[in-house]
Amino acid sequence: MEAVRRDGAVRVAELVDRLGVSDMTVRRDLDALAALGVVEKVYGGAVAVSRARGEEPGFESKSGLEEAAKAAIAGAAAALVEPGSVVAVSAGTTAHAVAARLLEVPRLTLVTNSLPVAELVRAAVRERGEAGAPTLLLTGGSPTPSAALVGPLADLAISSLHVDLLVLGAHGVCERAGLTTPNLAEAQTNRALVAAARRVAVVADHSKWGVVGLSGFAPLDRIDHFVTDSGLPEPAREILAGSVGELLVAETA
Repeated sequence: MEAVRRDGAVRVAELVDRLGVSDMTVRRDLDALAALGVVEKVYGGAVAVSRARGEEPGFESKSGLEEAAKAAIAGAAAALVEPGSVVAVSAGTTAHAVAARLLEVPRLTLVTNSLPVAELVRAAVRERGEAGAPTLLLTGGSPTPSAALVGPLADLAISSLHVDLLVLGAHGVCERAGLTTPNLAEAQTNRALVAAARRVAVVADHSKWGVVGLSGFAPLDRIDHFVTDSGLPEPAREILAGSVGELLVAETA
């Protein structure tokens, strides 16, 4: 499973050499993992389920996953934000957790293409008044299953902006593919967000490593800060430490 998460796919012959076991042992183990639904068998090996499918999970279905990791990541990422700055927050449940921490940062302008993030800010305005909440700029666009606003309208709005820091979530992270998503339109909007940002902070828990979605939107060397949790395995940490500007590992309670 570590090999599948890291590379997105494995071959039987490679696993035989790497693990020092027989061909039949590897095939039986892949059968067992396929029965658990964590890999999908293909000719000569297996692929990660998320790589084999172009399905895009909804925001609600992801909200309850890895909650402790997301909370730890949110705290570390929020520390990167300076009062009075312009911060863009992408769609995704981890980015949403960061946005909840940013409500306390004074004089913040928050740009987002996430409907749940926008509702967070709107709720803060209703509770505290406009002076007690960040200034909200919503990109516009068409909503996806993950409650992201994407498409030409969103891309055009984002391309006219300059932001100090982008807090960016991802469906998957891979050494070769970089940051990926199953949604082609969301990938394009994420590219626009990256182009508009002076600094990019990716927020992704350990379960995203080795997952490869349909479309890539940023290579690892474009990332200034990669914020993850302590569940990330050591080989992945070594790859990221050598590829991104700064690797921040938040300890999960």
